Amino acid sequence: MPPSPPRPSRTSSGTRTRAVGPPHPPLIRDLLASGRRSFSFEFMPPKTEAEGHQLWRAIRQLEPLRPTFVSVTYGAGGSTRDRTVRVTGRIAEETTLTPVGHFTAVNHSVAELRQVIGSYAAVGVRNVLALRGDPPGDPNADWIPHPDGLTYAADLVRLIRSVGDFCVGVAAFPEKHPRSPDSETDVRYFVAKCRAGADFAITNMFFYPEDYLRLRDRVTAQGCDVPIIPGIMPVTSLRVIEKARELGGCRVPAELWERLQAVAGDRAAVREIGVDYAAGMCERLLAEGVPGLHFYTLNWSRATREIYQRLNLAERSRSGSSAPITA
Repeated sequence: MPPSPPRPSRTSSGTRTRAVGPPHPPLIRDLLASGRRSFSFEFMPPKTEAEGHQLWRAIRQLEPLRPTFVSVTYGAGGSTRDRTVRVTGRIAEETTLTPVGHFTAVNHSVAELRQVIGSYAAVGVRNVLALRGDPPGDPNADWIPHPDGLTYAADLVRLIRSVGDFCVGVAAFPEKHPRSPDSETDVRYFVAKCRAGADFAITNMFFYPEDYLRLRDRVTAQGCDVPIIPGIMPVTSLRVIEKARELGGCRVPAELWERLQAVAGDRAAVREIGVDYAAGMCERLLAEGVPGLHFYTLNWSRATREIYQRLNLAERSRSGSSAPITA
């Protein structure tokens, strides 16, 4: 991994100065091409001042782990667009982290999409995650494109690649996208995004490693070698699972659900079970040669830090080791 830029410093008067890093931030495709595994985190833009403090607390607690990159989500219908760009830019300016900004086509004309791309470029962000996005209000409602906008994520990938030297990631779905009629159709849409210019992919959350492995095999069979990074969400509350089922029909192992329900009133016990299950998934996936792991943090750091410690991921990231874990 290229050397990280230094933290911002303060002058004798206490004024914060801009971090002086490399002239261009690293591109995720180059970091992945180095052969090292990618370990990354996802954050959400805060809605309140208290949430803002929590977000930056989590960022500072996770920063010493030196992730390959961090991403910042983009609300349904572009509802957090400005906040997402601001947070992503602040991460680029005030931390040693490489940020990836989310970017969706929902409720945006092509002209507005170009403005968002320009906003990211203006704050020094060159890595973006291109998503078609869910309908605002009801994620399960019919998706209706903006009359002057784009219809598919592949179109968004092409637009981004046409306006500058950006590295573009896309979404992948181990259990297929909820709107895809079958797995074969879902893979065709995914490969289309890659052929439009996507450099890497991150999956949505899942609980069965076999689902990820089958997706990888189907994509490889189509002649596509774009790295697909598994998305991992450690369960820290039963609400996490309920939300996953609501949004994407995510399959949850009956044994895991029963264990969690048995201790539903004990938050520490729920987190312990969730972390243990996620760590086991990570171990299996790494043994299967995945290109990395992407942790959905929900703006909290403890569960992710515990998994890092159990599997010694920080040391593996620094050393560049790609050998299977034997924990």
